[in-house]
Amino acid sequence: MTQEPMAYAAAARTQEPAAARPFTPDELVARLVRAGELEVSGDDPAEAASYFDTDRFRFHGPGGFEADFAGLDAYFASVRAAFDDRSIRRGAIVAAGDRVACRTWIEGTFVREFTQSPAGPLPPNGKRVVLDLINIFRFDGRGRLVEEWVRVDNRDLLRQLGAEGR
Repeated sequence: MTQEPMAYAAAARTQEPAAARPFTPDELVARLVRAGELEVSGDDPAEAASYFDTDRFRFHGPGGFEADFAGLDAYFASVRAAFDDRSIRRGAIVAAGDRVACRTWIEGTFVREFTQSPAGPLPPNGKRVVLDLINIFRFDGRGRLVEEWVRVDNRDLLRQLGAEGR
C-alpha cells in the first residue's frame, strides 16, 4: 500500500480531512514555536488561533486540570495581564509522527495580580518568574494542535510567585 492511501485511511478514521501533504517534524516544531510566541505575546490572536483546532483542542495539566482552547487562551491572557517582559523558549525538542515533546520556559516580571496561579489569585511581588514546563503536543493532519499534556513543578512556581506553602 502506498503512503497516500494509508494517510487517507488514517484521516478517515479520525474524521479529519486528509492533509495536502504530511507535515515534517521540523514543520510541526516551527508551528509549535510560533503558536507559543503568539500566545505569550498576545500579538495577532487570529493567527495564534490558526495553529489550533479550536473546536477539538484539549489541554491536560497538573493536578487533573483540563481545559479547551478557550480555557488555554484565558490562561495566557492572565499571564499577559500579570507579567511584563514576557518571553518563551523551547528546548530538548523531540518530534515523531504527530507528536512533539519539549521543555518550555515562560518568563516574565510579576507586576500585576495573577488570577490563574495554581493557588488562585495572587498579588504581584515584582520578581522575575520562570515557569519551567515539560510538554507533549499532538497535531492533526492539517498541522493544528489538538492536544497538550503539561507537567510543571507547582511548588517551585508558587515559591517564585511569593505564595510558598499554599
